[in-house]
Amino acid sequence: MDIEKYLDRFHAVREQPSLQQLKDLQSLHMTEIPFENLDVIRRVPIYLNLHSIYEKIVVRNRGGYCYELNGLFHWLLESLGYDATLIAATVYRPNGHWAKPETHAAIIVHMDEPYLVDVGFGDSTIVPIPLNGSPQTDINGTYSIQQSGEDEFELIRNRNGESRPLYKFSITPKQLVDFHEGCVFNQVSPESTFTHVDIVTKATPTGRITLKDMELTIVNHGIARSRFLSAEEKKAVLLDSFGINI
Repeated sequence: MDIEKYLDRFHAVREQPSLQQLKDLQSLHMTEIPFENLDVIRRVPIYLNLHSIYEKIVVRNRGGYCYELNGLFHWLLESLGYDATLIAATVYRPNGHWAKPETHAAIIVHMDEPYLVDVGFGDSTIVPIPLNGSPQTDINGTYSIQQSGEDEFELIRNRNGESRPLYKFSITPKQLVDFHEGCVFNQVSPESTFTHVDIVTKATPTGRITLKDMELTIVNHGIARSRFLSAEEKKAVLLDSFGINI
């Protein structure tokens, strides 16, 4: 695996580890490399193997879901000299119920203090969030972390006056292999969010662009506009907006 080719994939440059560089790496990654489940829908197996993930994301110009995106980004951060660990999280679904426990992978990066870093959640923050509770605002909302137990924290988003958790997590270090059960569950279970329709999304400088099945939604400075696509239009959007040719 080639660090420079990976950095080129999302137009980043190698610099000495710093909080500003970490912010740049996360925001560039999330605006250039999409969160997507296209392999899941097409029953292409996803394995927790960094070399195959690298080949998919860097060589074939694809995206992925949390295990792929955060797994590879964690490898990059460690290779660049950051003190980074994978952690497990439990997603809070829009229906008000918690998803299967510890089936989301995220990252803790220790700088002057610990920060939550996540390039594999889809519609979420593009900046590192400190665990000290200090709110951070980007184009998609205001985010903060609340401690809810001795080793349990919640990522909270406030958007348009509404505050809700996105997920809860422990800071206990994990290895990529520890997510095997979750990776299988999210590829085959009807209870998984990712086994029903295509989902492709990435941040933009002014908001977010999301393709869900045949519906394209573009959020620009908080204003969302959606339209349904034909099969040919969908293929064009995948290529033109996400760089994906399937």
